[in-house]
Amino acid sequence: MKQILYITAITLFLVSCSNTNKTENIDDLIKSKNIKSLQERKATLQADITKIEDALATLDVKKEEALVSVMTLKDTLFNHYLEVQGNVDTKENILVQPEFSGTLTSLTVKAGQKVAKGQILGRVDDAGMSQQIAGLENQYALAKTTFERQKNLWDKKIGSEIQFLQAQTQMVAAQKGVAQIKAQLAKTVIRAPFSGTIDEVFVEKGQVVAPSIQGLMRIVNLGSMYVSTSVPETYIGKLKLGDQVDVFLASLNKTYKGKVRQVGNFINPNNRSFGIEVSLPNPDNLLRPNQVAKLKIIDYTKKDAIVVPTNVVQEDGEGNKFIFTVEASNGKTGTAKKVIVEVGKSSDNVTEILSGLTVDDVIVTEGVNAISNGMKLNF
Repeated sequence: MKQILYITAITLFLVSCSNTNKTENIDDLIKSKNIKSLQERKATLQADITKIEDALATLDVKKEEALVSVMTLKDTLFNHYLEVQGNVDTKENILVQPEFSGTLTSLTVKAGQKVAKGQILGRVDDAGMSQQIAGLENQYALAKTTFERQKNLWDKKIGSEIQFLQAQTQMVAAQKGVAQIKAQLAKTVIRAPFSGTIDEVFVEKGQVVAPSIQGLMRIVNLGSMYVSTSVPETYIGKLKLGDQVDVFLASLNKTYKGKVRQVGNFINPNNRSFGIEVSLPNPDNLLRPNQVAKLKIIDYTKKDAIVVPTNVVQEDGEGNKFIFTVEASNGKTGTAKKVIVEVGKSSDNVTEILSGLTVDDVIVTEGVNAISNGMKLNF
């Protein structure tokens, strides 16, 4: 059928061209160099070719049979996701710095060791402060005794107020001196700021250390992990604290269930986005700071939605979206029917159908590119 129609169409086209040649030969027209006439002749020929192609598209309907796969539509819950990339991090990942300059006299931990908050990690030479504190405590004890005696006398209206105030001032000064030296002495003891694991140790016992010059060791807590990323400002109001997020880590080939724990209040003027943080469980201790993560955030949900595999949705020459359904089905065979549909959002290789299909419709899922309207189908 197709070959006969094609030969007929070509014959008609040649006859048309032959008739045109009777009035004006194309070679003569080209030699005339008449641009307007050439353009008119070109437009005429193109219009004829378009008519022939339209006729072929309409009449050339495949009548042969095709083997396809089908599915029956059911309503289901449809979720659309915003997909963004982020980085895994933890706020408990720091370099432990000394607070006092001196020689590292003690180092009680090593790399890979777990420590508890407040545990002693090392000590710095106190430069004799431990000996000074004993003398200051004796001075404070004497000043306190003097003040108490002076107070007893003053309560009995014996002695002068000046003596009482002087004794009180000396006691307070001695007390502050003891507190100050104890605070300085406490800085020589290096303690864990939080519970975690010693990741690296950068110094050795006997090494001279000082604040802000170098870190002594890195301590990391993998029990409080999160992912930070930025999302477009159009999602303001769509993301709320506690929203569930699927977090996929390609390095682990594993998906974690996280929750939005922080939503930024500042829009970055450079890329019109705001930051969010998603908390992550880490039961297996496989998460590490700076891992790359892919986040899938639900931004649209519809119950009882009709969805189809995205690859079955096709587009015709007029820009209409369509799907092939099965008519007159007896369970094994049927007829292909082209159905114009209105599509919604797509996610996870499925597309929501807003109109054109209903529950229990049977659609073609495999072999859609080899069939046409009215073709007999086997499945």
